[in-house]
Amino acid sequence: MGWGNTCCALEGFSINLPGEDSDGAAPCVAGAASEDKEARMAHLLVEQLRFARSELVRCLAGVTDAEARRRFEPMNSISWIVGHLANQENAYWVLIAQGRQVEPGLYELVGYGKPPSTPPLDEMWAAWRAVTGAADAYLETLTPATLQTHLEWKGQPRPESVGTMLLRNIYHYWFHIGEAHAIRQMLGHTDLPEFVGDMSGAAYRPEG
Repeated sequence: MGWGNTCCALEGFSINLPGEDSDGAAPCVAGAASEDKEARMAHLLVEQLRFARSELVRCLAGVTDAEARRRFEPMNSISWIVGHLANQENAYWVLIAQGRQVEPGLYELVGYGKPPSTPPLDEMWAAWRAVTGAADAYLETLTPATLQTHLEWKGQPRPESVGTMLLRNIYHYWFHIGEAHAIRQMLGHTDLPEFVGDMSGAAYRPEG
C-alpha cells in the first residue's frame, strides 16, 4: 500500500527518550516563555497527539535494543512500532501536508503491509524525532477551520478531513502503545507504567 493508506497510519510536554539525559528532549517540545504560551497554544487535538507521543516514550522507557528487536509472532517488534508510528506522521503531516520528506526509507521498512522487520531501536527513535519535529511545523498552524478541510495527494482530495486524520493518528498511537505494553509483559518486565498518565498538561480546554 502507498503513503495514502489510512492505517499507516509539545507544548507542555518535555519528552526524554530512553537513554537520553535531561538535555535530550525530543524536537517536538516547544520552548515557549510562560507569558505567551496561551497565545501560541496549539489546537486541542494537536495537544492530545503530543500527549500520546509522550505516553509512547513513557511506555518504552528502559527498553533495550535487544528487547525492542525481539518479535513475538504474529506481533511486530517494539522497534518496528516506533518506526511505524513515525511513518504515519511522516506520511500525513510531512509528505502530504507539506510536500516534503525527511525519512524516505521508513515506509519500505515499517509501512503497513510490508514484510516484518526488526530495525535498530536507536535508528527508529532518531527517525521518530526527526519526523515529529518536521510534523509540528504543520500541526502548529491548524485551526478549527483548517481541521474541516481536506489535504490533497496526487491531485485528489483525501477522503478524510484533516481533523479526522488527526484523530486517526492519535488513536493509532494508543493502539500501538497498548501493543507495546503487552510485548513488555511478554518480555517479563515488571513495574510497568500505568496508563493513562498525568494529563495536567493535556487537560480539556474549550476551542477558541
